[in-house]
Amino acid sequence: MASPGWAVALMLFQLFHSGTSYPVFTNTPSLSPEFALPFPNVSLVASPITPGESTQSVLCPLKISPSTVVVRYGKKEFGDPVKANCSIQRMGYFGIGWEVPLNRPNFTSQGFLIWSVEKMTDWTIKPVCFALSEQGGQCYSKLTLIVYKPPDRVSITFLNHSESPFEGDRYTLQCHVTEVAPAENVLVTFYRGEKMLAQMHSNTSSEKKPVTQSFTLNIVSSKEDTEAQYWCEAKLELGPEGPQHLPVMASQRLFAPQLSCPVKLKVTEGERFPCEVTGNPQPSVTWFRNGQIVAPPSHLNKKDAGNYTIQAKGLFSKNFTVEVKILPARGTANSCCGHFLLLVLLTQMITHV
Repeated sequence: MASPGWAVALMLFQLFHSGTSYPVFTNTPSLSPEFALPFPNVSLVASPITPGESTQSVLCPLKISPSTVVVRYGKKEFGDPVKANCSIQRMGYFGIGWEVPLNRPNFTSQGFLIWSVEKMTDWTIKPVCFALSEQGGQCYSKLTLIVYKPPDRVSITFLNHSESPFEGDRYTLQCHVTEVAPAENVLVTFYRGEKMLAQMHSNTSSEKKPVTQSFTLNIVSSKEDTEAQYWCEAKLELGPEGPQHLPVMASQRLFAPQLSCPVKLKVTEGERFPCEVTGNPQPSVTWFRNGQIVAPPSHLNKKDAGNYTIQAKGLFSKNFTVEVKILPARGTANSCCGHFLLLVLLTQMITHV
């Protein structure tokens, strides 16, 4: 007389091969909340576990390859394809299948089954491969699936800063990373010039969908601060299974006002005043001459020579003094000599008439 386990196995085999209807998933208490068995009303008995042997090796000899898949999300031009193979080598299991939420279940009596999608458009999908035992038991193994999206934008700002810093003042830098996933894989780096100030990971570990996060760094000002550039960058660390050359997104660079010309300036008469003040954020600039507010000259002449004070207010406030010397226009001296010689020649001609 056949054992009860073989009777159950035979019934399952007949149900699978009958093809009269597609299997329906129902919740089974012996499985995880994500797992559903494709054969309802069947009582399953887990295999016994030998002391000292792991549950995974005893109950589930399934192998998923690759075990971890890193894939880019996208509904438009982006979005990576996904493919994973589930296989079983141990005797005593008559079929394996894939359970994927919102997808039609797959099941086969062969020793392997491939699950694939053309483009990943689900943030929280959890594919599960399962196997049914001839003894009436079952096991399952989860595919580790990481769905990622690079940030839309990375920006940096100064918080609670003064336009006139003193050495030893405390400031806060804030790096803002917009719409990135998964949050737990984000690494942010702060820089002063090309020097790395700090690195920090996200403190959000559970959210899989894109989030916007701010990272802050407290710094103490120094003499070099007014000449330095501050910036930050964000990147996703996705492990050896992920893309090895994923672009790093950097913020704009913050820097104090800077003068684009020498403080002792020689300009040819008639030329444009070449001095400009740059900075990020863009500074407000005021020009002074002899204590009076003036507009920077567009076409210089001799009367524009002298000293100018430039007051710039941006990330920090800075004043510049420029000494301007006006040089004669090219050819001016030769023209004067030519006019004088022509006058002498005309005078001589009139005298001899």
